[in-house]
Amino acid sequence: MPRKSFSELINSPGMPVLVDFYAAWCGPCKTMAPILEQVATQHGGKVRIIKIDVDRNAAVAQQFRVQSIPTLILFHQGKPVWRQAGVVPVAQITQALQAYMS
Repeated sequence: MPRKSFSELINSPGMPVLVDFYAAWCGPCKTMAPILEQVATQHGGKVRIIKIDVDRNAAVAQQFRVQSIPTLILFHQGKPVWRQAGVVPVAQITQALQAYMS
């Protein structure tokens, strides 16, 4: 299966895509992992969650001006509609997703 480009990944028709910009060495990023798992469990099938390692994908991180990690960016129909840096609680992520989930 060929690797998809970032623009293909975020252009998920009918489904919001939550991108977690992180790094393996980042402590707060590790804190986000179980939070994102909880979001995925609660909203399974209604949202796609993608993790982007900023060390391996510097160009994508630069394109979206990710300056601190973790940074979450919610894409709807390929466009960024919400972003938040730092550790974000489940309730805040769910609130951001509500408007874009069918």
